[in-house]
Amino acid sequence: MYLNKVFLIGNLTRDPELKALPSGNKVASFGLATNRTYKDKDGNRQESTEFHNIVVFGRIAETVSQYMKKGSQVYVEGRLQTRSWDGKDGEKKYRTEIVADTIQFGNRPTGTQTSAPSKGGTEPAAPAGGLSDKIDYPSEEINPDDIPF
Repeated sequence: MYLNKVFLIGNLTRDPELKALPSGNKVASFGLATNRTYKDKDGNRQESTEFHNIVVFGRIAETVSQYMKKGSQVYVEGRLQTRSWDGKDGEKKYRTEIVADTIQFGNRPTGTQTSAPSKGGTEPAAPAGGLSDKIDYPSEEINPDDIPF
């Protein structure tokens, strides 16, 4: 059995670029930055950043290009794919990218939260009747014994 699955949470490094394929299907591409912190051999805290190329197709591509922008936080689930082509200089070029199946929006830069899973062309839910999309949590603490499962 083989598995090619990627899960990433990061911030967009550039605005999504929406294009149309000859078939009429939409494709969006954008960059995503993820980071990790670790301690080096001397015990000093270090941070490293990885940059990923993300590609998404169909209705999800349209939704991403409409609602996401540079700096937006996003959860991406998909698979790795490497493409190759011959460059202008005749040299073979390669690009590894993540083809996204699922996109979930993270926190908005303004501090409000939008959590709109986009899978199979599902659009983000818009607030009904002009209501705010901010979640109002109860002020009292939740007792774990009150949870029915």
